[in-house]
Amino acid sequence: MKKVFIGVFVLCCLAGCKTNTEPQPEVYATNPVIFADVPDVAMVRAGDVYYMASTTMHMNPGLPIMKSKDLVNWELVSYAYDKLVDNDMMNLENGQNCYGRGSWAPSIRYHNGVFYASTFSATSGKTHIYTTTDPENEPWVEHSFEPSCHDHSLFFEDDKVYLIFGGGDIRIVELESDLSGIKADGLNQVIVPDAGKVASENLMLHAEGSQMYKYDSKYYLFNICWPQGGMRTVVVHRSDNLTGPYEGRVVLQDRGIAQGCIIDTPEGNWYAYLFRDYGAVGRMPYIVPMKWENGWPVLGVDGVVPDTLDIKVANINAAGIVASDEFDRKEGDREMPLAWQWNHNPDHNFWSLTDRPGYFRLTTDRVVANVTESKNILTQRTFGPTSSAEITIETAGMKDGDYAGLVAFQRIYGFIGVRMQDGQKSIVMMRSERDEPVLIDYMPFAGDKVAFKINCDFTERNDKALFYFKLEGNDWTQFGDTLQMRYSMPHFMGYRFGLFNYATKEAGGYVDFDYYRVGEGQPIQ
Repeated sequence: MKKVFIGVFVLCCLAGCKTNTEPQPEVYATNPVIFADVPDVAMVRAGDVYYMASTTMHMNPGLPIMKSKDLVNWELVSYAYDKLVDNDMMNLENGQNCYGRGSWAPSIRYHNGVFYASTFSATSGKTHIYTTTDPENEPWVEHSFEPSCHDHSLFFEDDKVYLIFGGGDIRIVELESDLSGIKADGLNQVIVPDAGKVASENLMLHAEGSQMYKYDSKYYLFNICWPQGGMRTVVVHRSDNLTGPYEGRVVLQDRGIAQGCIIDTPEGNWYAYLFRDYGAVGRMPYIVPMKWENGWPVLGVDGVVPDTLDIKVANINAAGIVASDEFDRKEGDREMPLAWQWNHNPDHNFWSLTDRPGYFRLTTDRVVANVTESKNILTQRTFGPTSSAEITIETAGMKDGDYAGLVAFQRIYGFIGVRMQDGQKSIVMMRSERDEPVLIDYMPFAGDKVAFKINCDFTERNDKALFYFKLEGNDWTQFGDTLQMRYSMPHFMGYRFGLFNYATKEAGGYVDFDYYRVGEGQPIQ
């Protein structure tokens, strides 16, 4: 009995149990609410549950749907689509790619018991609207039509459905009731010409990112713009009528925090949910306190977005949207957990979780020049302030000219992996320079099994990554040099950890990944 008591006491101490009743300090949520790439957020509340959509562009599945009960901590629950479109750009075929394109700036709405998630795409040339009555358990159904309506917002009024969209001039169109297209004889007009000019006559980025809301019998159109020499700016136009006339004003200019949505709580509190550019990690979401004064939304506290919020919840950061994976699957499990996304459309003929149960097998399908041309890169977000990912890979199936391993993936990428060359394996660290892969370091490798790790530091935009390997029975060894990560517009997203295998001479080689483990990482000097 004594042993049991001691054991329970030790477990309680390890778990942080208190032996007194001293009051604990209150914990408040902090910004950014997620230190990771979650841009262009749109949100809806159904009862006391919030659902959020975001941009992931060329990744598939796409249009991620996240769920929260407290507005602070989010978990992935579904994607609106598995495949946006089947064409050469999305399939990485015939020298084409979809980097920085795919689908952008979604809208999400809840109307008469149905959820609507929508996006637009220059890659498909269409507007895509997806519907479901249960975002967590029921598949989304696609409705798509031409043209591609830029940065649009769905809006329902009097049993009619509208899209508000555009860049510079903001337009409204009525849709067919079955969402099959723009209604030929329906409403179709500009409602706010040159919407960004309320912030400046000299704009680097004209108004876009439309989100329309109705509050207290008035209509509110939120947009962003970017004055020359300034920063991303939130502007709002309001009207007594959906079609105008509208009057506008600037509502936020702080660190470029802009573009997103507004949301109310069941208790009647209001917040804006916007993103901030933050270097290589990407565009991070911020909660902005909001109130209504004299019929206008007022964002921030004295015009500033606070770092500490009035919400008594501790942040879990990216824990609900990233995940480790041992690649062990049981009956009823998802084939791939929601945290994973493929770089472009995957080719399902060249990866497997069943060829060798407990392992993720990647087989090369063609000869390519570098990792950015490789199919079936399996990715997850990096996150800050620091993050790390590690894998173990078995390489007995590699062919001459193959490269396989773990990549810090963006246009300016760096990877650590195994290279097979002239029948000999080596551990290599490579990075891209001027869009070409450059060998930074290598060492002979005689075995078949090796572990790799990448550690990223995004603290204060340090944006550095270090690379490591570990042979069985040994400690981690840093290898190669430091990657100075840089956010680039051609990819237009934060860095990803990616598992890859590509061929430069002959297709058909394979590697087996034993696990993927993600953690908080360490600061880098």
